[in-house]
Amino acid sequence: MRIGIVQTPKELEVDLGDGADRETVLKDIEASLERGGVLWLTDRRGRRVGVPTGQVAYVEVGAPSNERRVGFGAP
Repeated sequence: MRIGIVQTPKELEVDLGDGADRETVLKDIEASLERGGVLWLTDRRGRRVGVPTGQVAYVEVGAPSNERRVGFGAP
């Protein structure tokens, strides 16, 4: 998952791991952005990452793991 921050050229990349449910993560992100405050995520190593929701420019969630990839990005 990549999160763009307002007025910052860099992105924040968080690896949620294979066990994270994509739809649950998306719903949690949407709810957090609607209510405001801080968007908290836990990466695959158990580290917590917090981003003020007012500073989020965009959120990019990767493709589901069972989706077949073709081209240069294919494993």
